[in-house]
Amino acid sequence: MSSTTFKVLTLIISVVTIVQISSAGDPDILSDFIVPPNTTLDGNFFTFTGFRAIFSPTTLSAFRILKASKAEFPALDGQSVSYAVLEFPSGSINPPHTHPRSAELLFTIQGSLQVGFVDTTNKLFTQTLQTGDMFVFPKGLVHFQHNVDPKKPAVAISAFGSASAGTVSIPNTLFNTTIDDNVLALAFRTDVATIQTLKKGFAS
Repeated sequence: MSSTTFKVLTLIISVVTIVQISSAGDPDILSDFIVPPNTTLDGNFFTFTGFRAIFSPTTLSAFRILKASKAEFPALDGQSVSYAVLEFPSGSINPPHTHPRSAELLFTIQGSLQVGFVDTTNKLFTQTLQTGDMFVFPKGLVHFQHNVDPKKPAVAISAFGSASAGTVSIPNTLFNTTIDDNVLALAFRTDVATIQTLKKGFAS
């Protein structure tokens, strides 16, 4: 293979790779929007009312997340965007998890949150967010949010670059599925009895 041919092939491969990376995420659609079968198409289809609950006077005892993704709001299908409202009573946590199909941009609108993520070199990046602060969690990386304030609640809004970002809860995935106890014991360098004790805490 000549030097010129090699350079041309390298350039073509590089361009194709860059195009594939830049187009990763939700696929483009060939229409303005996607309408599910048997759906009346009017303003109601493009309206989501599921966040009204955050304005109701309720006292939460545990972390709560309200989602506006394709599952809850079908008009988002094909639009590459979704939202979530995260409500944190004092001392509560959104356990370590990942979103395999999107980065997350979190905006703190009430209280303060300790947040963090771990990159692929196992480096932890943390920050304490105050009301009005934003933080980005890169796509696919393990991250968490924690309201460390013992008295005040916190609320945040998360934006995603996918209509279905997906959520993989690390504790739930490991200890509330049928992964063999011996595998988990070896992975965590502990014994089966300890793994079974952990699993009991996640039993539904």
